[in-house]
Amino acid sequence: MTQALRYAVVFERSEDGYGAFVPNLPGCVTVGDTLEETEQNIREAITGHIQAMLAHGETVPPPTTLAKYVELPVAAGQ
Repeated sequence: MTQALRYAVVFERSEDGYGAFVPNLPGCVTVGDTLEETEQNIREAITGHIQAMLAHGETVPPPTTLAKYVELPVAAGQ
């Protein structure tokens, strides 16, 4: 039976594309030219990262990070 894991992923825009990382999987990072490419790349990176951890006898950390936007009013001119 396969267990589904749902990890939070942070996507960051850069001058030449996007980067992504998984807070619960230190070192699990990727880049891409588009957001769509970066999302596909991070899916592959997560899979590979977990497979490598298991192959080395490491415990895969459970997904615990939550992401939420916080909106704050900012006065004009600040």
